[in-house]
Amino acid sequence: MKLFFLLARVPYPTEKGDKLRAFHQITHLAKHHEIIICALNEGVLHEDAVPVLSKYASAIHIIPISKSTIISNIAQALFTGKPLQVGYYYNKSTKKIIHALIKKYKPDHIFCQLIRMAEYVKELPVPKTLDYQDVFSKGVERRLASSSLFLRPFLKLEYQRMLDSERKAFDLFDNKIIISYPDRDLIPHPEKEKIVVVANGVDTSFFHPLERDKEYDLVFTGNMSYPPNVHSCEFLVNKIIPRVLEKKPDLNVLIAGANPTMRVMVLRSPQIEVSGWVPDIREAYARAKIFIAPMQLGTGLQNKLLEAMAMKIPCITSPLANEALTARVGEEILVGETPQDYADHIIELLDNEKLAAGIAEQGYQFVLKNYSWEAETDKIEALISGK
Repeated sequence: MKLFFLLARVPYPTEKGDKLRAFHQITHLAKHHEIIICALNEGVLHEDAVPVLSKYASAIHIIPISKSTIISNIAQALFTGKPLQVGYYYNKSTKKIIHALIKKYKPDHIFCQLIRMAEYVKELPVPKTLDYQDVFSKGVERRLASSSLFLRPFLKLEYQRMLDSERKAFDLFDNKIIISYPDRDLIPHPEKEKIVVVANGVDTSFFHPLERDKEYDLVFTGNMSYPPNVHSCEFLVNKIIPRVLEKKPDLNVLIAGANPTMRVMVLRSPQIEVSGWVPDIREAYARAKIFIAPMQLGTGLQNKLLEAMAMKIPCITSPLANEALTARVGEEILVGETPQDYADHIIELLDNEKLAAGIAEQGYQFVLKNYSWEAETDKIEALISGK
């Protein structure tokens, strides 16, 4: 079968969640299908992107989008009723290119990742699968509480428009998938139970336990320009760390990940290192005693938790993040509700090596058992083949 993958970003390198998800789906589906990749790209294309993706795709088409085009797209979206997240990527010229490619390759199936790309193919009479991935409307709604008075009206408008787009998209695609059951239950459609949950996996041949000196007590990783990660960094540094420092004045914390915003950079202190991009994120995990992800915003499954657990690092997270992960609290993971909860968990793991080792081992076994890219991608295989 010939599969046409339509993506908002080039799926390599895999430093963002949507890119990671698409990359592994492509690599596994390529074992049985011909893959054509069509991806938008803003900024400089990574030199390894095409060589790596060519191992799995028979054709790769990358459509550049400039900053001026994005600004024009957003302006048009304001007046056409599209969510800004959709308008950011959408314009008529790009649509013509995509339709011409589909006409050229005559794919048997179109795989569209994210609502933001659905606008390009929603009316085409070709069998189609939409990967909602996360519920973006809920992510916007959660940002409302902490947003400024200036931003709030725009976020309210974006929330309503995203709800509408998520609802309408359901009826325009033959198959729908999403990353977790909690996300599926938030889709505003009466038949949402028909959406197939396809979780992410973790590449355990890459993310595995490494013996390293523990230079840091805590590590938090992720794309540090992503608002939920920025908010988590501020929550960690401003609310949690001061409580830990009362008992552990020598605490060392690493915040590692690409594109740290100024809001993240100003969190630096003698106790807190903000590294920015690291060539091998495994080193950040392996050099820390504890991984913490105090996620208060956003939706979906946190890849960072899967990676840390696969490396046998004991993890602490929020109820929001563990709702999608479904690890057993107190056995495979620790969960904090309040800043003091998080602080108590950190101190407990630092003081009790036996407990830390037990959480790490149980978390490791949990991801090995439950999060396989191959098993999850087999669900897509069944959908597109009609099995």
